[in-house]
Amino acid sequence: MTRPVLLAASVALAALWAPSLHAQSMSYESVDGEGASPEKSGSEKSGSRGGVSLRGAGGGARTTIRPYIEATQNILYEITPGDDVLTYSTIAAGVDVALNGRRTQGAVSVRYERRIAQSDRVADGDTVSGLARVKHDLIPRTLSVEAGGLAARTRVERNGASSLNPLANGDAVSQVYSLYAGPALSTHVGDVALAGSYMLGYTKVQQKDAIQIAPSQTFTDIFDDSIAQSAQVSAGIAPGTVLPVGITATGAFYQEDISNLDQRVRDMRAGVQVTYPVTMDLALVGAVGYEDVSVSARDAVRDANGDPVIGADGRYVTDKSQARKLAYETDGLTWDAGVMWRPSRRTALSAFVGRRYDSTTYYGSFSYNPNERSSLSVSVYDNVSGFGGQVSRALRDLPTDFQVNRDPFNGQISGCAIGSESGGCVNNALSSVSSSVFRARGVNATYARRIGRMQAGIGAGYIRRKFIARQDSVLGAANGVVDESFYVDAGLNGPIDRRSSFGVSAYAAWFQSGASSLGDVNTVGANAAYFRNLTDRLVATAAVGLDAVNRKVIEDEVIASGLVGLRYSF
Repeated sequence: MTRPVLLAASVALAALWAPSLHAQSMSYESVDGEGASPEKSGSEKSGSRGGVSLRGAGGGARTTIRPYIEATQNILYEITPGDDVLTYSTIAAGVDVALNGRRTQGAVSVRYERRIAQSDRVADGDTVSGLARVKHDLIPRTLSVEAGGLAARTRVERNGASSLNPLANGDAVSQVYSLYAGPALSTHVGDVALAGSYMLGYTKVQQKDAIQIAPSQTFTDIFDDSIAQSAQVSAGIAPGTVLPVGITATGAFYQEDISNLDQRVRDMRAGVQVTYPVTMDLALVGAVGYEDVSVSARDAVRDANGDPVIGADGRYVTDKSQARKLAYETDGLTWDAGVMWRPSRRTALSAFVGRRYDSTTYYGSFSYNPNERSSLSVSVYDNVSGFGGQVSRALRDLPTDFQVNRDPFNGQISGCAIGSESGGCVNNALSSVSSSVFRARGVNATYARRIGRMQAGIGAGYIRRKFIARQDSVLGAANGVVDESFYVDAGLNGPIDRRSSFGVSAYAAWFQSGASSLGDVNTVGANAAYFRNLTDRLVATAAVGLDAVNRKVIEDEVIASGLVGLRYSF
């Protein structure tokens, strides 16, 4: 392993000392050339040739902007629990932007949809959905600024469980918005590599109606909004420069302020890590440090009977007259030990075990890109935060040249996005919107492969949340409760001929409640779409789908869907 590679790896490890270990996952890259599905967005070519492309003076830089409008007619057949046929129409407008300049890289996919009901059981509604991730180099290879955003519509259950791909006739639906931005610095002073970054994020769950709960179930407070901040600094020398080993000093700060009951997560840590090169490809890493982690909150307003007061938005009313009290605190020494293996530019492994949050922790990542046609990534993480912090971290993990897969029936993102070398998913982060702070441990594994002119991909993830709250507070029942979520997302798309293409996707998600098995929820679904270029700018779409939701407390839902539509790209 060369000195520059070891130094870069050593400095990169500083980020792992912050409570910002991120999950990575996948999406499905569209087919290049004519006939590609217009349901793809990001930097891929669409089957419709509309849009504006701007090439830089050097010939290599390119920006593509593809605005579009769309209209569809939808039909739903309720197989279970009823036997109804429901219809509605949609009109939508959106834009897909790919930025590939010398100093600016990014992708933006934003869509607004208006649903027009034609049946009593389908409500009119507006939906904004999209992903954005942009990075701009203010000073090349030294100072950059990045930003990202998410808008998604999710189905929310009584116990806080949530999932993407909500059925159009569902009434427990929330809109999630999240934004983040911040600068990053990387430079050298002699043999010392210096790095630093700061991120500010905001996340909001917009809920029109309070969640209705069964009398036998405990009330679950739904997340409202939060502001998250994180900062990291590091200074290090590479092996073989001053000493035979590399040494990096790191410091990190994370804080999330959650509006629900004024909860606050604060995580501060500092440490020193040593990198010992065993071979050119393999290095051993050890680190010692200090952490100071706390979670605090206020209680809810109580009525004359001592019962908590619930506001018009369906959330507990915070008692501002009380001081914030600790719900969790730990401080003391931490340690980490692991390996870094990088036999080539296409393969990288890091695996660590250590002591964090007063218990054993495991984290790491693996990426394998044997060629330009396939990629594999695995990520394991462990952190303490609220819902907003998890979403911000997932956004920051997205590549800047991502492409997204959208559900043809509601225009929603699948939750996953993939770029030329890496990918990311927000599925785990969105799988619970409970307001309580939690410790999250999870893993994501993704694989994508181009087969001829077709693209296939599959990804899976798991997250375990252990909630943290004061026993004597209104959230006391959640303290120590463990929820678990799993998801699988798969798809295949490609051209049929010069003017047509297809897309097939399937998903499944499982939510296991730690409070009671009655809160377990399973969702599965699949859809297939056909796209036909009528002109260079006009594309016709036809799609069929099947979605099912299984709950223990109420009857299952099974709904078949169909649509026909037109999209015009400018």
